[in-house]
Amino acid sequence: MSEAMDALEARVYRQLNMMRDLGDRLTGIRVRETSPDGAVTAEVDGNGALVDLVLSTEISKLSPAEFESVVVATAGRAAHLAIVRRGELVQAFNTELAESMPGGESGY
Repeated sequence: MSEAMDALEARVYRQLNMMRDLGDRLTGIRVRETSPDGAVTAEVDGNGALVDLVLSTEISKLSPAEFESVVVATAGRAAHLAIVRRGELVQAFNTELAESMPGGESGY
């Protein structure tokens, strides 16, 4: 019975470490996207939240409506890429978790 408990404990620690690693990777996601004209660079985190916005002198050539459109489109592309990256990390975690379970199934 001790061997079974040791195996269970080892598996739980592996899974805990996998979860911590996933958390670190999710926290570390940063995506920078620059508009085609170079006027706007947006950086978002793994939740798609804007964490930095850099405006070049090119914005002086834009109307207010164009400026708004470029900022929203650029930040939107960055957020999309961040969410895609987040999904890839979660999918990889789920696959690794399933493989670490007895019989290869996570039960989820």
